[in-house]
Amino acid sequence: MYGFINACLKSLVVEKYGEETWEKLRLQAGVQDTFLTFEVYKDEITVQLIDKACKILGVPADVVLRQFGEYFFQFCKRSGYDHMLRTLGGNLYEFIENLDALHSYLSLSYQEMNAPSFRVEKNEDGSMHLHYYSDRRGLCHIVPGIIGAAALDFFNINISMEIVNQTEEEEERTGKKEHIVFLVTQNPVFSFKERKKLASLPQYLADTEKQIENQLNKEDLEKANAIRDRGSPVCPVKKSHWKTIRGIITLGKGKLLSGFDPVYPKSLWIDPKTFCNGLPFHMVFDKELRVKQAGVSVQKIVPGLQTMGICLDQYFSIIHPEVPFTITSIQKFINSQFVFQTRREMMPESWKQRPMLQLRGQMIWMEPLQCMLYLCSPLLRTLHELEERQMHIADIAPHDVTRDLILLNQQRLAEIELSNQLERKKEELRILSKHLEEEKKKTEALLYAMLPQHVANQLKEGKQVEAGEFKECTILFSDVVTFTNICAQCEPIQIVLMLNSMYLLFDRLTTVHDVYKVETIGDAYMVVGGVPVPVSSHAERVANFALGMIIAAKGVKNPVSGNPIQIRVGIHTGPVLAGVVGEKMPRYCLFGDTVNIASRMESHGVPSKIHLSSSAYQCLKYKNFEMTERGEIEVKGKGKMHTYFLVRNKTATENEIMGRPVKESDSGHESSQSFEEGRIETIPSSHQPVMQAQPEKDQPSAIAMKYTDGPTDAQNSLQGRNQAKIADLTGKTYDSKSYGSLHGNQHSDDDPCPLNRERVKPATEEPQIGGVRSNFCSLL
Repeated sequence: MYGFINACLKSLVVEKYGEETWEKLRLQAGVQDTFLTFEVYKDEITVQLIDKACKILGVPADVVLRQFGEYFFQFCKRSGYDHMLRTLGGNLYEFIENLDALHSYLSLSYQEMNAPSFRVEKNEDGSMHLHYYSDRRGLCHIVPGIIGAAALDFFNINISMEIVNQTEEEEERTGKKEHIVFLVTQNPVFSFKERKKLASLPQYLADTEKQIENQLNKEDLEKANAIRDRGSPVCPVKKSHWKTIRGIITLGKGKLLSGFDPVYPKSLWIDPKTFCNGLPFHMVFDKELRVKQAGVSVQKIVPGLQTMGICLDQYFSIIHPEVPFTITSIQKFINSQFVFQTRREMMPESWKQRPMLQLRGQMIWMEPLQCMLYLCSPLLRTLHELEERQMHIADIAPHDVTRDLILLNQQRLAEIELSNQLERKKEELRILSKHLEEEKKKTEALLYAMLPQHVANQLKEGKQVEAGEFKECTILFSDVVTFTNICAQCEPIQIVLMLNSMYLLFDRLTTVHDVYKVETIGDAYMVVGGVPVPVSSHAERVANFALGMIIAAKGVKNPVSGNPIQIRVGIHTGPVLAGVVGEKMPRYCLFGDTVNIASRMESHGVPSKIHLSSSAYQCLKYKNFEMTERGEIEVKGKGKMHTYFLVRNKTATENEIMGRPVKESDSGHESSQSFEEGRIETIPSSHQPVMQAQPEKDQPSAIAMKYTDGPTDAQNSLQGRNQAKIADLTGKTYDSKSYGSLHGNQHSDDDPCPLNRERVKPATEEPQIGGVRSNFCSLL
């Protein structure tokens, strides 16, 4: 079938049931999304679409096909075939009778079209028998939809169609796989006003007749009758005034019903020679198919016809309609257009290498002569076909519209080819646009992984991103214990694999707890809660994230010893200023003393422990977390500070913290995470130590942990910049050597950045080899 049919089916599904239903239907049927109008597709595609539509919609096939038939009629009207359909006939019978002629015309544009055929018979009770022939089985229920929609739209008639016979296909017709006979009954549709008029019409006619008869005097009536009696059958007769009025007032319509009686001459005023020259493509044959007469052009092409009495079926075969070549079959389909094709074996030698000639025309049965007249013309669509048969325009009679049709269709084919090219380009652009949209989504996903979404959108629009003050947030720093020693004893690729496998687990946890990853440099990992979207549960989120980090780190092996690596974690809560730094490779950085203190908490921490400042402790004090007091310690650059260790979450299970599916055995039990010295919980097999990063598609999807609050308006924080406080922070809280954004370029003892400062060596850490760490970071 042509793509026009499948495009109509897609339009129906999208319009009636939505784009999602079409996408589901298309995927199940395994077909493409777009169909080109003049492209030929396999019939199996249409059948598969209809079959899947029945299953998805839960509707029987006959209902789907009937609905498709009704929609197909409207789709054809919208596609520019409205006037063509309206002019097929003045009533339903004529409309159906000329459908084959319409298909024959459309075959000029759709040259590979294999259209169904229709034959209609009138019954005495006003009903009709519609014979439907098709090469495609199972699609007959489309016909009631199409014919019913056309009858209602064009003729204001409701019809009912039922199948009465399916058994005559092999007897009358060859080559067609399905022959269905429908019984068609018609019921006119009248509006309320029309029904009211019809009810009062008999009385109106009676009153009018009485008035006119009273006005006409006797002399006028006698005169009118005398004129009528003297009338000749070959001369116009003047009707009485009353008959004229009755003709004007017709049932339901205001048209004049004028009768017509044709006049025939007593003898035919044309000689046989002129007739055969004037109609060069015509043939007359009797019941036995013996040729009695033929036009001069058809004699020229098929010289055997000059032998009168030769059987016509020796030189021609019937292409359309596909019926046996007998006078009975021809009479049964006498209202159809007949297409004859010359037989190659009976053609002259000069014709045997050319394409065979086809003739198309109508059959007229001449009862007095008991002969059939075939008035036809060459079936040629283009100048190329004319040249292939070595024929010329002059071979076709001047009155034959085939001459004009060939020239017009040549232009039409050029327009069709242009339309095909435009459709193909349109489809290519659609596919490119789809791919471009997919690539755009990938690019945006990568960009949003580097910058907050609202910041990235402002940068894309060329706007300057203003810094925003956040009155309270929680910052976390972590690093790997003895990382410098590990770097000194391993190949760089081993370090890369170790860090990548660890950071993949950490990145997954940022999704679980909805915290923002600021950045990573070397073994240093920094996240923040409450920035860039302020939330009241920022401390809880970061605390649970830290607990997950300790668990995840035990699943990564030290490439030197083969044991699980150890990390230090430090957390602090306080105000920060956030903004974008730089134009090339811009970064979203945090500024303020809160960053410095959080970094000090990490550097003064203990392996496999989560070190809390007093402000972080106060935020978590009543949040179902178990914490232990560390006491006062000397913090470089800050003096003595009272700090704490985070032990576990009293209510959340390990699966909830890690974003794994919660097991039934976990429900109702307290959390089992604990990080006291000498106490390490068993790590599930899915988190056994790994050295290589797992592909994202192989990792289980992260399940977000539920928190009681939601994001607040981040824009208020971004727009609430206080210039005085920024100046104060810039001048007093930190300087260019010691801002806590992990972007320091100078090395100072007071620099809190884990990669720029000298490492503070806790009592439990081994001595580090100076210079190795900075050299490896430069390599990365």
